[in-house]
Amino acid sequence: MTQSKTLFQNKPTKLFIGIAWFALFIGIAMYLIGLWNVKDMQLNEKGFYLTVLLFALHSVISLQKNVRDKIEGKEVNSVYEIITWAAVCTPILFLIIGLYNANLLLSEKGFYAIAFFMSMFAAITIQKNTRDLAFFAKHNPKMELDTEEVTES
Repeated sequence: MTQSKTLFQNKPTKLFIGIAWFALFIGIAMYLIGLWNVKDMQLNEKGFYLTVLLFALHSVISLQKNVRDKIEGKEVNSVYEIITWAAVCTPILFLIIGLYNANLLLSEKGFYAIAFFMSMFAAITIQKNTRDLAFFAKHNPKMELDTEEVTES
């Protein structure tokens, strides 16, 4: 059995998959509701925070794919790996600088930070679940169906 097959032989449960999607939805929704409701922020500032979130979500998905490719023994371009890490760190740094300089209450700054990092974590988890399901289906074709989906003839 190969190392990657040993590492990823378990199929993620429907509950874990659902919770990851729920966390992503709630994180993004709360972040956007916060942006919508803030009164003392100009439209260009709201656009900055939205762009930071979208950039972060895309970059963590790329990073998770990159890390997973390495674990599975696939060739990973070192330049792309460096760019991906920089792409993950950049929106985090922008968010920290933006919130530090924002004219918001400390509780509002914390709200944005929590929703931001919750969304990032959920995006990573969803990407991991997607890869785990594909890996499981490829290496366990006969076990792909859940027991509750199997009906008697």
